[in-house]
Amino acid sequence: MCVRIQKSFAQEQGTLYLVPTPIGNLEDMTFRGVKILQTVDLIASEDTRNTQKLLNHFEVKVPQKSLHEHNYNERIPELLAFLKAGKSIAQVSDAGMPSISDPGHELVVACIEEDIPVVALPGATAGMTALIASGLLPQPFYFYGFLQRKKSSQKKELEELKKQTATLVFYESPHRVKETLKNILDVCGNREVVICRELTKLYEEYLRGSVEELLEYLVDHQLKGECCLLVSGTTEPAEEEIIFEGTLKEQVEALISEGQSSKEAMKTVAKRHNLKKQDVYKEYHQL
Repeated sequence: MCVRIQKSFAQEQGTLYLVPTPIGNLEDMTFRGVKILQTVDLIASEDTRNTQKLLNHFEVKVPQKSLHEHNYNERIPELLAFLKAGKSIAQVSDAGMPSISDPGHELVVACIEEDIPVVALPGATAGMTALIASGLLPQPFYFYGFLQRKKSSQKKELEELKKQTATLVFYESPHRVKETLKNILDVCGNREVVICRELTKLYEEYLRGSVEELLEYLVDHQLKGECCLLVSGTTEPAEEEIIFEGTLKEQVEALISEGQSSKEAMKTVAKRHNLKKQDVYKEYHQL
């Protein structure tokens, strides 16, 4: 095993900076974030047109190159060559943290593989911002991001999440919130939920209540703006796993000694282990 150690500021070399950008209010940009954007050699942006508005506001003159889900395969080798030449890059998404439901992860992995330092700056992120003001338990929490759009796929995801005791944090489009809440009600029951929309903007709004209460509210109210959807974790006790001692043959023999017929005992053991009765029969008779 080889431990790879990154000394982020040990020497002058090309560095990838991950710079969070405001999720609505431009005043949430940090002094350090602005300084990095002003002093790097290149800015890799999810959408250069969107980022240019931010750069203009803070009078940043550094050039941009796009980096998004449709061009990262072609763009990453170019950016790696730039970094290896001793230049530095700031990577930004349209809003919030790079890589969190946004592009960026692939470039981070590529830089790590090439021993290029990756330095993350703290800053705005919608999920954590909504969580701490939601009123739901902030610890533990489970950040999931966007659920699948297809109903069957979404329900399958929720089935895997419904036993979580942690508060669940999702991102969702305002046009899909109602259908997502219906699926949550079907799979997880009538949990406490919070919808937060337009975070940090003038019309920021938190909607708190049960799934059923919010569904009733949404009948007459249309949401606008990207939403964070927070769902309380389950309060149901976890099912204890029952461990049966002995081989299949020994388990059958134990049930027979308790008064079951051999046929009943083999059926019971097969059901315990989700096996076919024929498999237990063969094991019992050592066929």
